[in-house]
Amino acid sequence: MPADAPTSREVDQFRDRADRFIADLDEEYYLHFAGLKETLDVEQVYERYEELTRLATAQQMRGGPTELWRFACEGFLGNLTRAHQARLAQAETELETTVDGQTVPYRMLRVAMSNEADRDKRQRLEEARVRLLDEHLNPVYLDAAQIDQDAVRRLDQPNYYALYKDFGFRLDELADECRALLDDTEKLWEREGDKLFRSRLGLGLSEARAWDVVRLFRATDLDELYPSDRMLPALEATLTDLGVDLRSQENVHLDLDARPSKTPRAFCAPIEVPGKVMLVIQPIGGKDDWEALFHEAGHTEHYAHTRADLPTEDRRLGDMAVTEGWAMLMQHLVTEPAWLNRRLDVPRPADLAYDGAVSLLYFVRRYSAKLLYEIEFFQAEEITSMRNRYFEILSDALKIPVNPESYLDDIDGSFYVTGYLRSWAFEAQLREYLRSELGNDWFAKRDAGDLLRELWSLGQGPTADALLKDVTGAKLEMASVAERIREGIGA
Repeated sequence: MPADAPTSREVDQFRDRADRFIADLDEEYYLHFAGLKETLDVEQVYERYEELTRLATAQQMRGGPTELWRFACEGFLGNLTRAHQARLAQAETELETTVDGQTVPYRMLRVAMSNEADRDKRQRLEEARVRLLDEHLNPVYLDAAQIDQDAVRRLDQPNYYALYKDFGFRLDELADECRALLDDTEKLWEREGDKLFRSRLGLGLSEARAWDVVRLFRATDLDELYPSDRMLPALEATLTDLGVDLRSQENVHLDLDARPSKTPRAFCAPIEVPGKVMLVIQPIGGKDDWEALFHEAGHTEHYAHTRADLPTEDRRLGDMAVTEGWAMLMQHLVTEPAWLNRRLDVPRPADLAYDGAVSLLYFVRRYSAKLLYEIEFFQAEEITSMRNRYFEILSDALKIPVNPESYLDDIDGSFYVTGYLRSWAFEAQLREYLRSELGNDWFAKRDAGDLLRELWSLGQGPTADALLKDVTGAKLEMASVAERIREGIGA
């Protein structure tokens, strides 16, 4: 029997407790992944909010606001695998390997590869990383996935895919757009990917392997153009042009220090929205650091400007393509010719725009393939059968053999892949609007800053589709990303 719909009072109580639950989780994630705390004690956090993660709560919240219902379902599932989250984090912190006499922590293996010029050593580092992944992490990932698979049926859905369609995720429509994008850009990637690999690493796309990809995008040949000592001043100056004084934002905290146990994946931890927002990156050098800093600054300014009086679902939940869109808008400035001329005065900005466009082409194709894979994964009866499908789908999209061992760890929960994909379309179309209204140097105009702050203040209440339509009148379309890429490549 379906549970009775929650009363207004029950919804308000759930909303307030959910706000504290997310704040405590984000603080725990920040402390651990920033390398400030060895353990990830999510189990203790879940215990403090046990009433939010009961099956009965998830069933009851179905009658409430969709975002709170989704949060209740995710809390129910997350509670069942909270021990797995802690075990994975502990293993990632403790695991290390020795390659050529050099001991490298697991979380630093990709960083070590990206900074390694010797291709044979990169291969040894990658093989060591994959071996640790498959032996120590995959058993935990698999057990958690099987628990989720069984638990979803208790939410009256046949699988995770059906559950998210019930939440309103337009998975099939987006998948169709991604298939069209993959078809439309296949020859473009084969040509331009091969060109970039040859110019930077001296090998063709058909010869490239996983251990070459991280080196390709590390782009050490561009280090002189992206000096580390000018990175933060460039961000501060860019935000100043938009009317934001970074140094006076008491609610924004930058964590840029290198630590051995700090995750190499940059992130923003909005512990309090908008009261306490942490921006975290693990510096590895060059353009990658610049893009990471600007990307996370987009998240940070969005959360830091979100209105405090909005309900929890609008401040903390909602459409993740919105906050990812603001992150992409900032990140892509780093390879924008007009911005480069203003902030870095590089000799050939068009070359950097080309590099940024080919990089975007790679990642959009990769995430398009990830969506197609995840839709299959979450409908599969036998999870381990998806190991080969991961290899087939991703390798076909990238034209580079991927590691089949990553079939479990290359999945972000909650179909977050859709947030990344739609954020690229949101950024491409909003950028085009800003350029048409304010010029190619829109990022230096106070009017642009006024508009951004107004939109940031809405949190994640409106979807990316609704925001784009309201501002530009346009429909959000993945095809716009291909057009943006072709402009940067000059095709």
